[in-house]
Parts: sequence; structure tokens; C-alpha cells
Amino acid sequence: MDIRPLNDSFSVAPQLMPDDLAQLAERGVKTLICNRPDMENPPQLQAAQMQIAAEQAGLDFVFNPVVGSAMTMENVEEQAEAIAGSDGPVVAYCASGTRSAVMWAFAMAGDMDTGDIVKALSAAGYQLDHLAGQIDAIADARD
Repeated sequence: MDIRPLNDSFSVAPQLMPDDLAQLAERGVKTLICNRPDMENPPQLQAAQMQIAAEQAGLDFVFNPVVGSAMTMENVEEQAEAIAGSDGPVVAYCASGTRSAVMWAFAMAGDMDTGDIVKALSAAGYQLDHLAGQIDAIADARD
């Protein structure tokens, strides 16, 4: 499992396996967000199966599928609500972790300084400096 923390309460990961979810719960994770659309996964890794495994492990499960070229503000708001509504640490996953990292960055726009968001992404191995302008625009739109 490749869990990459972006802050104390939120981490991202590449595709997780159902067997990984009990370990996440043991580490104190409370919410699992799936940002990977079902069309990208075989049946055993689609959202319904992951939700069953998450709930068996005692995790809340949020399915917020994101297609990179079709990402919407609804996706961003759903991500922000899932993060804010969790009663503990959150892990979000997709194919590589990048979409989940972008979703976190956009969800934090206006709540965190853009420079701090970009630094957190970089520290986790995601070189997404080019998103600073979009993060600022989302922050401005939320004001």
C-alpha cells in the first residue's frame, strides 16, 4: 500500500485492494473516498465491491468518481464535504493518486494558502505547481 499524506488528516493512494482496507482502519482512517470511475476497473475493484470491503472494515465510503477531462465543481464540492464530514483521517484513491491529490487541492482552495497546498502536493510526490492559478480561481469563486 502506497499511502501518501498531504496533511495530518488526509492522504492519497494509488488503487487500493479490498484486503488493504482493514489495515487502513487499524491505522485510524475513518473515511475512504474512491475517485476512480468504475469504467477503469475490473468488477472486483469497482465501487460497489470496495464499499462492501470498506464497510466491513468499519470505514465510511464515498464514491466520487472523477474523469480528469470532465472534472466538475460538483466533484470538488463533494470531495470537500466528504473531508469536512469525516470524524477522522481520510484516504482518497484513484489509479495513481494524482486525481485524488488534485481533488484535495481544489477542495482546500480558500481554506488553505495556495502555496501551502502546492508544497503539500510536492512533498507527497505530486509535482502539480501548474495548478496554483486554478486553486486561486476556485478560492476566489468560493468567497
